[in-house]
Amino acid sequence: MLFFTQCFGAVLDLIHLRFQHYKAKRVFSAAGQLVCVVNPTHSLKYAPARCAAAQASAEQGVLPPCHHHEAVHDPQLVPCTCPLFSCPWEGHLEVVVSHLRQTHRINILQGAEIVFLATDMHLPAPTDWIIMHSCLGHQFLLVLRKQEKYEGHPQFFATMMLIGTPTQADNFTYRLELNRNQRRLKWEATPRSVLERVDSVISDGDCLVLNTSLAQLFSDNGSLAIGIAITTSKVHNAEAEM
Repeated sequence: MLFFTQCFGAVLDLIHLRFQHYKAKRVFSAAGQLVCVVNPTHSLKYAPARCAAAQASAEQGVLPPCHHHEAVHDPQLVPCTCPLFSCPWEGHLEVVVSHLRQTHRINILQGAEIVFLATDMHLPAPTDWIIMHSCLGHQFLLVLRKQEKYEGHPQFFATMMLIGTPTQADNFTYRLELNRNQRRLKWEATPRSVLERVDSVISDGDCLVLNTSLAQLFSDNGSLAIGIAITTSKVHNAEAEM
């Protein structure tokens, strides 16, 4: 009985996901944009059970860093850039993408312009919606986070970060656009590097920030569609022409 109940629940989730995807394709197909339906994930990074998570990782053969012994640290190694978990992984920047895909199961899409459709916006904070975006020969990390900046007042923070160095990030410009009911809201900026951490970007306010009422204004049945476009900066284009 439990098996059939779980199967029935999985079928309902699949039907809901396909319905959300169908609605998004119907809305954005005229623009020829690729639609990605992104389900929410509750952030475990600041959960009280952080030690339990570390213990579980150890049982799986991934040992957390030891703080009781000094070790020679390779300055070229970077920590895990996934904002959802306190992951002890470290590695070179070139293998961050494969780590995010294989360990944290973060999907990656290709194309200069896509539509990021975040579902279930009503879920309580903290909640994250995350995908990777591949275009122009680079990979980017898009994070939409629902977080209480002040107690009882959740806000939505959306940012695009380059999986690369800050110098490389300066060569690009990203645009996030909300468009619904004859209303349009745009955010355009230079992406920050994942080396600067998502938490720092949100704390600095260097991202698209929506309060609950504004997010509801642009949402449709609990889903928020964000148009994403990435281009090379004008300075980078001028240098390439020279």
